Amino acid sequence: MKAILMLEDGKVFEGRNFGCSGEVIGEVVFNTSMIGYQEILTDPSYCEQIVTMTYPQIGNYGINSMDIESDKVQVKGFIVREYLPDYSNWRAEESLEQYLKNYRIIGISEIDTRQLTRHIRVEGAMKGIISTVTFDENKLLQKLKSFPDMVGRNLVDFVTCRKPYTFNPNRKNCKYSVAVYDFGVKLNILRCLSDAGFRVKVVPASMDPEEVLAMNTSGVLLSNGPGDPAAVDYAILNIRKLIGKKPLFGICLGHQLLALALGAKTYKLKFGHHGANHPVKNLDSGKVEVTTQNHGFSVDIDSLKSIKATGYRVTHLNLNDGTIEGIEYPGIGALTIQHHPEAGPGPHDSRYIFSRFAEIISNFN
Repeated sequence: MKAILMLEDGKVFEGRNFGCSGEVIGEVVFNTSMIGYQEILTDPSYCEQIVTMTYPQIGNYGINSMDIESDKVQVKGFIVREYLPDYSNWRAEESLEQYLKNYRIIGISEIDTRQLTRHIRVEGAMKGIISTVTFDENKLLQKLKSFPDMVGRNLVDFVTCRKPYTFNPNRKNCKYSVAVYDFGVKLNILRCLSDAGFRVKVVPASMDPEEVLAMNTSGVLLSNGPGDPAAVDYAILNIRKLIGKKPLFGICLGHQLLALALGAKTYKLKFGHHGANHPVKNLDSGKVEVTTQNHGFSVDIDSLKSIKATGYRVTHLNLNDGTIEGIEYPGIGALTIQHHPEAGPGPHDSRYIFSRFAEIISNFN
């Protein structure tokens, strides 16, 4: 079936539909990972986004029930150069197309994803619409213009859990416990916390901080998640009430939210960082870590000057564009990372950061 992709600047790509048919609008971004499309599809940080895979052949190893990062497909739409319906993998349970149909996700293939990626790099991430029901470009453009921009949107409410739960209730001999504010947490973050010796208790994004403190955990993790961090105003206010009372660990959106809670600022990146091959320099060791990333916003490095009282220090920098990738706040017992140390999918270069959080807990107060 024919499908069309139109961007908000009027650029059009024609291709073929796979997955569910229909019409969908979202922010179009690209991911440079060569594998891991199932983890990418189920990452809550992609809520309201249409993801383009830069690797040309997608679908060849099918879908299984283990390689997921949440309980459903989170992307709004999916764009690939070549969809491969014939999959081969000993763990595979179904095809990628059937998986998308199960969750009513629209895909488009047989378009020039290289040209699309270059266009986004030059012009910036923008809204797009995939349609199999109408090809009238004027009508599609009007629909795009009426759809809200990513800036100013609180998307956390769409992906957070509705009630608290313990992720690893049967794990024995846990040295520490951690309350995880679920702003769209990936399952592999919870797995890595458990592997690092934490009892993991997950709480909704809007839970009152007094309730979190009453849980008497060793620390609090502020998870990854989608959308504009400045729009999640209740989370910023709640985090302020936790500062100095518990060791804090922020990942991705959580990194941005803690900076905002302390008085710094964030801004939208031109086309974001999405992929499993981003070089980050550890300023303490001098080593370069290859990292997994998925974010469209960043902490303004100049705005950190206004929070000197925390004794902050930048610990990691992105070698592609110089943006902040890690901060420690010795004065309040906190650390934050912009990239994804749990890396699902991706390299394991940054897994040590979970152990670093345990060190901060042991030295707190």
